[in-house]
Amino acid sequence: MYADLSVEHFMNGLIKRNPGESEFHQAVQEVAESVIPYILKHPRYQKAGIFQRMTEPDRIIIFRVVWEDDKQNIRVNKGYRVQFNNAIGPYKGGLRFHPSVNLSILKFLGFEQTFKNSLTTLPLGAGKGGSDFNPKGKSEREIMRFCQAFMTELSHHIGQNLDVPAGDIGVGSTEISFLFGQYKRLKHEFSGMLTGKPLEFGGSLIRKEATGYGCAFFMEEMLNHVGDSIQGKTCLVSGSGNVAQYCAEKVMHLGGKVVTLSDSSGFIYDPDGLNEEKLAFVIDLKLIKRGRISEYAKKFNCEFHDNKRPWDLPCDLAFPCATQNEIDEKNAAALISNGIKAIAEGANMPTTADAIKLFEQGKILYAPGKASNAGGVAVSGLEMSQNSIRMAWTAEELEDRLKIIMKNIHTQCVMHGKENGYTNYVKGANLAGFIKVANAMLAYGVV
Repeated sequence: MYADLSVEHFMNGLIKRNPGESEFHQAVQEVAESVIPYILKHPRYQKAGIFQRMTEPDRIIIFRVVWEDDKQNIRVNKGYRVQFNNAIGPYKGGLRFHPSVNLSILKFLGFEQTFKNSLTTLPLGAGKGGSDFNPKGKSEREIMRFCQAFMTELSHHIGQNLDVPAGDIGVGSTEISFLFGQYKRLKHEFSGMLTGKPLEFGGSLIRKEATGYGCAFFMEEMLNHVGDSIQGKTCLVSGSGNVAQYCAEKVMHLGGKVVTLSDSSGFIYDPDGLNEEKLAFVIDLKLIKRGRISEYAKKFNCEFHDNKRPWDLPCDLAFPCATQNEIDEKNAAALISNGIKAIAEGANMPTTADAIKLFEQGKILYAPGKASNAGGVAVSGLEMSQNSIRMAWTAEELEDRLKIIMKNIHTQCVMHGKENGYTNYVKGANLAGFIKVANAMLAYGVV
């Protein structure tokens, strides 16, 4: 049935079945280029149609969310949950509240999550969900009413042993609290069916830091592997939200100099580098005041580049932590010409396919997000464990566990990504993530 499993033939079929979903096509193409040659050498995967099954979600749930704004107007949004694969554990992945949310983005994120969660070695399946609801500009009570309406429908499809959502863009601790409270009301139970909860009712220490910390830890592992380190390196970080903030913090702790942060309005360039005082200003600016990063430039008398990305600046290391496809082929060429040594993705799929090819051709150390930003879901998995055993670990214990998980992910990438003295981290991450899930699917039989 699947005799012709060339990448081109496979992608033609996938695009035909999923028209107009460009983000999903991009995510699958990147994995297919690594995985399909491996499958052709291991016929058991081809015979069982494993990759075909792996690129089709188990189910997609779409529902109406009706809520009332502060002016008593009835508002309607779409809600989604894409339950992608539960071969190695309950579905696990974030909820995103943003106007851009659609099936293509959620399927790309859920598909990526399959490999990311597998790489953590924790028993986590993959899912993603959310809504086109925009929490920006909404009052707290409007957000509460929306979250309660959203969870009223979502509660039919999740549970601590079935599907455990978390936060993502637009879904922080406030939204998670409203969602959890509604689930508890509806189900009359207190269970760990959401992660990213506040500490008061089952949340985990270092959860907000985990994705950023993990990205920095992975970069350090990549550099250590070639006899180098972050110490003394000039670093570009994009974004100024949760991931960027804590990536920058850990990079500074490891001796790097962070000279940029950004948001949708542009980026700041601080040649002196961030320090603890400056980072505290950014955290307050973004989390409390909801301000623009340009205010940093005014406060600390440095450059602000309006409506631009930071990738043309000279640097040693880059950490794209903003959004998908923020580094294109032109940006990659500029980074290479300016002497870039390594890139570790803090965001999901922030680098275009053409840019990745340039990094690989130049033998630049390049870590895809499914490996380098897995720290967030790793600590979410640890939060699930803490909820199950009704106890909490210290921040020090959790950071040590996170370091070990990121080190193990790096080891898997190196094992599967060796190419003539160079580690292809894209290939390594894709193969390591694929093999664990594929073997579990084979063990269950063809269903």
